[in-house]
Amino acid sequence: MVRVFGEVAALYDDVRPGYPEAVREMIEDYGGAPESIVELGAGTGKGTELLVGLGAPLTALEPDPRMAAVLRAKFPTVEVLETTFEGWQPYGEPGLIACAMAWHWMDAGTRNRKAFDALAPGGTVALFQHKFAYADRAQDRAITEVLTEIDPKVADRGDHWVRDDVTAAGLWADVEERRLTTYPVYPKQRYLELLQTFSPFLRHTPDQQRRALDGVGAALDSFGGSVTLELRTSLVLGRKKA
Repeated sequence: MVRVFGEVAALYDDVRPGYPEAVREMIEDYGGAPESIVELGAGTGKGTELLVGLGAPLTALEPDPRMAAVLRAKFPTVEVLETTFEGWQPYGEPGLIACAMAWHWMDAGTRNRKAFDALAPGGTVALFQHKFAYADRAQDRAITEVLTEIDPKVADRGDHWVRDDVTAAGLWADVEERRLTTYPVYPKQRYLELLQTFSPFLRHTPDQQRRALDGVGAALDSFGGSVTLELRTSLVLGRKKA
């Protein structure tokens, strides 16, 4: 599944939202300016766009060659390695290891330890992601009903699962979670394109995908043809004691 997004790399890069500049400011406020950065599961660079603003040499790990191709084209100064985090052989000790919207794709039994061991003493881990919700509860119910009918097993990890995962590892000092919420408006077609970039959609059959698009499209028509998201952005920070 970590390579399923390559099927829609261009669409993913077009419709997935980036991250507010405030996230970069929070990272810098917490850990200072790093000497070097490693980004895990970089995809097409939604998180990379934020991280390059820190002004440090950046190495991005991305296992899917189709996603990596988009990433290289957008950020020619970034070193892109086509590898999983588990297969990565660290060299040097980065001052910052970051991951945007991909921590759940890393091996749950080893991700904290591998990141901790790779970091320089005093270095920072920064894990940020969006949780997609809806500002209008009636829209939330209507869309959720359509998607649940097609896939009743869609998992919800909860708003604070990354913080809980990092804390439970027992490795990191000064663990913090910082949050902000924005409310982007997606016209119907744009939202249907966004829907096509999520793994629960991509893992289904073409017939199930069509039913999901038709059902959500009809629901949005009943609400005037657009949806206002409640985009909950979280940033979890931890420190490797010097």
